[in-house]
Amino acid sequence: MLHVASLPIRRVPWPPAGTSDPDSLVTHEWLATNGLGGYASGTVAGVMTRRYHGLLIAALDAPLGRTVMLSHVAEQLRFPDGRRIEVGGRERTGDAPDAHGTGYLVEFRLEGGLPVWRYDIQGLLIEKRVFLPYMQNTVDLMYELVSGADRVELALRPSVNFRAQEAPVSEPLGAPYEFRSSGDESEIVRAGGPFPSLRLRLWAEDPSFTLKPKRIDNVLYPVEESRGYQARGDLWSPGYFRFVLQPGRRAALVASTESSATMNVLQPDQALTADRQRRQRLIAQAVSAARHDAEAELVLAADQFIITPAGRTEEAARAHAFGDEVRTVIAGYHWFTDWGRDTMISLEGLTLVTGRQVEAGFILRTFAHYVRDGLIPNMFPEGRKEGLYHTADATLWFFHAVDRYVKCSGDRLTLALLYPKFKDIVDHHVRGTRFGIHVDERDGLLAQGAQGYQLTWMDAKVDDWVVTPRRGKAVEINALWYNALRLMERWAVEEGDAAAAEYRQRAVRVRESFNDRFWFAQGGYLYDVVDGEGGGNDSKCRPNQVLAIALPHPVLDQARWEAVMHVVRDQLLTPVGLRSLAPSDPEFKAKYFGNLRARDAAYHQGTVWAWLVGPFIDAWLKVYPNDIAGARRALDGFALDIMSIGSIAEIFDAEPPFTPRGCIAQAWSVAEVLRILVKLSLLAGGTELAIHDLDKVEA
Repeated sequence: MLHVASLPIRRVPWPPAGTSDPDSLVTHEWLATNGLGGYASGTVAGVMTRRYHGLLIAALDAPLGRTVMLSHVAEQLRFPDGRRIEVGGRERTGDAPDAHGTGYLVEFRLEGGLPVWRYDIQGLLIEKRVFLPYMQNTVDLMYELVSGADRVELALRPSVNFRAQEAPVSEPLGAPYEFRSSGDESEIVRAGGPFPSLRLRLWAEDPSFTLKPKRIDNVLYPVEESRGYQARGDLWSPGYFRFVLQPGRRAALVASTESSATMNVLQPDQALTADRQRRQRLIAQAVSAARHDAEAELVLAADQFIITPAGRTEEAARAHAFGDEVRTVIAGYHWFTDWGRDTMISLEGLTLVTGRQVEAGFILRTFAHYVRDGLIPNMFPEGRKEGLYHTADATLWFFHAVDRYVKCSGDRLTLALLYPKFKDIVDHHVRGTRFGIHVDERDGLLAQGAQGYQLTWMDAKVDDWVVTPRRGKAVEINALWYNALRLMERWAVEEGDAAAAEYRQRAVRVRESFNDRFWFAQGGYLYDVVDGEGGGNDSKCRPNQVLAIALPHPVLDQARWEAVMHVVRDQLLTPVGLRSLAPSDPEFKAKYFGNLRARDAAYHQGTVWAWLVGPFIDAWLKVYPNDIAGARRALDGFALDIMSIGSIAEIFDAEPPFTPRGCIAQAWSVAEVLRILVKLSLLAGGTELAIHDLDKVEA
């Protein structure tokens, strides 16, 4: 019998335990995505607190990029006796706290990763769902009367301010908005602007629309205020929809920037069924150890980051000519686009553990096209088709990602196609390429650095201030360089290329120099940078050194592994990842908060990064291969019901209570936790295979 994967359900009792402060109700956030980079997101309480919150942030063609198209929908129950009750939270105006509807919320849950609210309004149980049909800039808001009456009337008032998602909320409403209606459909149009119209359709019993335009002034976005940005803005609403809810019959408001034909190809119930079945397939195709419990939730969370980018028509045409599809990875929601470094680090957890090897190939071949001067792009800015190349490590992670992919998929053809590019990449690094990236032939180590640029993953920059420049020979850059040379040696042998001897010689030289130059005997760990800008070595205790052990080809002598890992465990390990700097350092920052300058000053100066738990556990198990229980304890703090429910945040404060910060959902956080959970599950089951051998486990 064919097994259909069950969808995980995560319930969050409401209000959450210990939340006596009403403002704490708006710190829990949800996210739903559409496979294009577009999304819907907000607080569980229904209050918008960020510029990125909205019910439809559409991924539009360049130069628009992701655009806030539907900001909010106010929901009001109407009774025959004239009573009117706000169902969910609404926008906050002025300085008044939101007191509308959050008291009626009794449960929030994720059903297969999709948000569901349950309200108990004087005995009426009403549920609301929000989902985005896959590969559409469309959102469905679905309502259901569960019990308590035979019928009830609900009114929905949509509000908008079309703007780029990065634009401040104070962006003026601009040209007058128009509301047009024809048959079953309506649309909101901003005259004379670059934005598409927002189409609306109500699927309900006895629907009607009352035209009653309203300007909603001075809406407050408190998270933007706390981050030092413009925090007050205006919205416009055309009026409100009214309809009847009856038990057993769902109603839905659909909003879209797509054509009418695309928007209406499935009725809302059909669209929901299709989306659930797609999610069941995602879980079913993942490796067996990832089909249940938190692992299954992370498989669905991983899906949010794998996208077909909107607007890159030339790239799509080129890929189609080769029989490919364009795929890339959103680094984090809400504000990140696709980043080369994040993509390559995340690839194993997002695609190989989840059984999406075909898409992994698409991603790798997509990035291979963009190799310039021996570098892959660091990032693709919002609404642009060409990448920026200011990175010294993303390209080296590319070698690692391809190695994992080929071992998992057996796709030797892709390796053969990419091998000439890898040769060119190595040649450029040896000769020297952009941003001072070059091999120092005196010791064979890789150096990098250019004024005004942040080239490693510790890349915070405010105006002209590069917070952690790390110019010189960085520890993880050389660990990655050694790993790449060893991979090239093996691939060259397999390709019958005589250059294998050169790669081997270079690798041997790097290893000798690394162990001679990077060992900080006084501290019993590795220098973070040698031959820095001032000519000296940087002895700051940072997590980057873990990669000298964790990578498949570790550059550090095994005799020093245990000492390094003890220092990292004692100084950097937290329940939610590794600190970016030891607390004993005078530049250590315990909290990530405040305006942009204050936050970036702490970004890599103590702030905990979740993704680093992956390399830490990889390295720990090399030192203590039987300590599976100890390795698992390093994951104890990763709860999926804080901040972004069902996902994992980008960063955390460096001291208890390790408050989540930054992006509410981050690709490499999800990818590395999922990868390691599966790895530990396999090891606990007696399977001594690495993640790249999961295809063998399945067989």
